[in-house]
Amino acid sequence: MRTAVFMAGPRFGPAMFKVFSVPATKKLGMDEVLKDDLVSRQSIAVRDADALGFPGLGTLILIEGDDKAVARAAQLFKGIAEELPAEKAASVRQKIRDQEDDVAAGVGLIFG
Repeated sequence: MRTAVFMAGPRFGPAMFKVFSVPATKKLGMDEVLKDDLVSRQSIAVRDADALGFPGLGTLILIEGDDKAVARAAQLFKGIAEELPAEKAASVRQKIRDQEDDVAAGVGLIFG
């Protein structure tokens, strides 16, 4: 009789994330950062700050994923975008998630 042995892989905690604020005058630089090979493979959400309820912050970019990739994004965004403080970044992240949940619920109603 054979016994199957299952080994648990490493535990993954919540993905690292950062939120960046890009002024309208730096949008071309933003596009270049988001095309970076490592950064582009992460979860990226781009939203207008005013529409999200954070007036005056231009375009907000949420990047979630691998620690190294998020750190690379922070490095590439220097001179282009401002990294939001942790508390404000968490608020932006929650607003984006709420917005995505609302969209998913709406699609469920249409196709449900």
